[in-house]
Amino acid sequence: MNRTYKIALALFMLLVISLVWLESTEPEPINWTPSYTNLDKIPLGARIFFESWNDINPEIHEVEIPPYEFLNSDAQQGTYFFLNNSVGFDDNELDRLLNWVSEGNRLFISSYGFGENLEDTLNLELKSYIDTKGFTSRPKLNLVHPDLRFRNSIEFDQDLPAVYFSKIDTTNHMALGSSQLDQDDPEEYLNFIKTDFGEGEIFLHTVPQAFSNYFLLKDENYRYPEAVLAYLGTGQTYWDAYYKSGKSFFTSPLYILLNNRPLKWAYYFMAIAAILFVIFEGKRKQRAIPVVPPVTNKSVEFTETISSLYLEQKKYPELGLKKIALFQEFIRNQYRLETSSPNSEFQRQLAAKSGNSMEETKRLFERILNFQQSRTNSKQEFFELSKSINSFKSTNGKRRDP
Repeated sequence: MNRTYKIALALFMLLVISLVWLESTEPEPINWTPSYTNLDKIPLGARIFFESWNDINPEIHEVEIPPYEFLNSDAQQGTYFFLNNSVGFDDNELDRLLNWVSEGNRLFISSYGFGENLEDTLNLELKSYIDTKGFTSRPKLNLVHPDLRFRNSIEFDQDLPAVYFSKIDTTNHMALGSSQLDQDDPEEYLNFIKTDFGEGEIFLHTVPQAFSNYFLLKDENYRYPEAVLAYLGTGQTYWDAYYKSGKSFFTSPLYILLNNRPLKWAYYFMAIAAILFVIFEGKRKQRAIPVVPPVTNKSVEFTETISSLYLEQKKYPELGLKKIALFQEFIRNQYRLETSSPNSEFQRQLAAKSGNSMEETKRLFERILNFQQSRTNSKQEFFELSKSINSFKSTNGKRRDP
């Protein structure tokens, strides 16, 4: 390795090291991924809400298993609290959950969707509001009850899905909260309802981000979830930790390594160094492997050349006989039939095996016989013979539509 090559390699390695260092020391971008777990400190985690609520109501218990499994164990009376981007139960799980609610318990779900089966059971529909003017979605939240209603609605200052109840059963559902979705339109849309179910109650809320870390730390926004929780009171509460978008689970042996920033960049640097070592060392020591082009098959070109000569010399009878010979070879290989005596029995067997009708088979061999007996066949007769043979071969076991 000459001196110039060594200097270039050193400069390249210095550049790679500098880029890795700059990337590893750059501040991490804000993670806006929805999580809603009670451990996440990211903006859309629910750690602050969970800890604040736990200070007021110490009887909160985390449930890390599916509701169906939990409710089939020794679940006591209380409130089952679900908070996530979307919550959907299968039919058996929903039946078990509703039976538990009907026994005098409470179910609270804050989500952008509740599952088609639950929405059908409660006879309600959801819609998403789209602002066609500014394409922004920053709803102003408030409550309906005069003792809980805020003088000024609480606004979420980040865009979020504006989901509301477009249809409810007014005889069974009670409106508890609303959203003003358009800055210029004072109309309010329902986002929080309650319904009695048996001896229990079901609360449905369509703005889960109202319980996020970011929302609670903004000004006095904590008053909104505080007012929402007033409907639940205190007592035995089951916090769902199963239906969570940010639920942690290990998907790779490198999970710990890649979730620690210094270790992650050390791993990347080692991988890059190993790749560079293989590239440069392999290039220095490995001999070039010569490229041996494969032998080109010229059979098709040769056949095209010969056929062109026959056509130019207008030897249509000879071309036709060769076409017939190839067709007979095709019959012997494909259908295992002897072609020396194309009688009616031979034609019947060929028609049955090839999928052509008996009439078509008979007509083809009559044309072949006429062509063989004549030595003055024209170009048109040759083309008609070729067309008939090609049409017969194209069927090859496929039944034609009647």
